[in-house]
Amino acid sequence: MVSQFVQLSVIGLANGAIFALAALGFALIYKSTGVINFAQGDFLSVGAYALYAGVATFGLHWSLGMLLAIAVAVVLALLVERLLLRPMIGESSIAVIMVTIGLSSMLQAVLLMLFGNAPRRMPRILPGGSIDLLGATIPVNRLVAIAIAAVVLGLFTVFFQRSRWGVAMRAVADDQPAALTMGISVPRVFAMAWALAGVSAVVGGLLVAELVGVSGTVAEFGLIVFPVVILGGLDSIKGTMVGGAVIGLLVQYTAGYVGGGLQQVIPFVVLVLILLVRPYGLFGEVRIERV
Repeated sequence: MVSQFVQLSVIGLANGAIFALAALGFALIYKSTGVINFAQGDFLSVGAYALYAGVATFGLHWSLGMLLAIAVAVVLALLVERLLLRPMIGESSIAVIMVTIGLSSMLQAVLLMLFGNAPRRMPRILPGGSIDLLGATIPVNRLVAIAIAAVVLGLFTVFFQRSRWGVAMRAVADDQPAALTMGISVPRVFAMAWALAGVSAVVGGLLVAELVGVSGTVAEFGLIVFPVVILGGLDSIKGTMVGGAVIGLLVQYTAGYVGGGLQQVIPFVVLVLILLVRPYGLFGEVRIERV
């Protein structure tokens, strides 16, 4: 019983780390631009397929493959921000949401055209093998995935708290007109937010590809980004970490102890409950508008 609990916990935390990375990109964009990006899961797919192409197709070392994938994701994110989202400034939220939904469909179609729908196995990047922990057999790559996600999330946290660009992004998120009067370029901050979201998607895509392979299921990890960010708070970086861990553990515990496919539903049950009880999430900023 203890061994099963430990195994489910480690796998749940590894999946939760990927959820957190996907949610991080979502929160970065929403916090800085106010855009709800329904294509975030597809950015995970782009990162995974770009890395696969670099390593498996072009024969690059995994480090060079990562650089290629990051370059592809950043360029794509900047193009999306400049060509699709910036012209939508001032339009209704529904119009912007529909643009991101259309972007999601377009990215899926392009990936299908380039790579087909057959699952592909990513050449091993993370260490293989397993270790024994309290009687449970734990894959080493799951532990490494947790460590990588923790480091990346920690670096993003330090970036927001200490760097000049991080402070500028927080200022824009809080009050755009005031940020403009202080000489902060809001369009550049928007571009930076999308670029960083692309980087986080590549790291998340690497972990998904390593653990489950490269296929359309990568984007399915991105679907759970919505329960994660709603639970943690739409504009909270810290909330993405907590939300990812909680949702990852809940999904795995439900799969292990209950089964019956309920694990696919439980994240969205949490989403509905948190909206009813605490619509701003656990760490989201409560904004009261008086009219």
